[in-house]
Amino acid sequence: MSNPFSRWASRNMPTREGMAKNKYLAPIAHRFLSPELWRFTRRSVPRGVALGLFAGFIVPVGQIFLAAFLALPTRANVPLAALVTFITNPLTFPFWAVLATKVGRFMLKIDAVTVNASQSTMASGPWAWFTGFFELAGAAAVGFIVMAVVFSSVGYFVTNFVWRFIVANRRKARLRKMEARLDERLKAGK
Repeated sequence: MSNPFSRWASRNMPTREGMAKNKYLAPIAHRFLSPELWRFTRRSVPRGVALGLFAGFIVPVGQIFLAAFLALPTRANVPLAALVTFITNPLTFPFWAVLATKVGRFMLKIDAVTVNASQSTMASGPWAWFTGFFELAGAAAVGFIVMAVVFSSVGYFVTNFVWRFIVANRRKARLRKMEARLDERLKAGK
């Protein structure tokens, strides 16, 4: 039995053939067909998650292509990098935009006093909306950059830890089965 996330991921994960047939990737499709970019290894999986998170937050449109291009030189898992970019999809983007604006305002130290002071100097003309828009857009851009770096770093280390935990548990289970078989053979041999 597979869980719902596994079924969703297998339906939405890009395939090698699909990426090879993509008209935008046609000039460099041969590079995406390298089997090492499609394997799930302890090094490629955390890299893929980190690049997917970075591309998802840094670029509002075309994140999948950016993640795939970044996966080439870093030897990250291409389908996983493309899949993780869905963290910023059209349904979740408003939440991330509000959070990025708050993070950006915090990083730039833009608060109500600063905004009110700048608007009062430009409030008399048609430039008031212009300055307000660019303060908001600048704060959001800085917030998205900070979130891209932080989320990709955290994603890399969490994925690395989870990968090692899963592999260690599988090894323990395999060892227990081997010990149980050995015990059965020893008991049967007596």
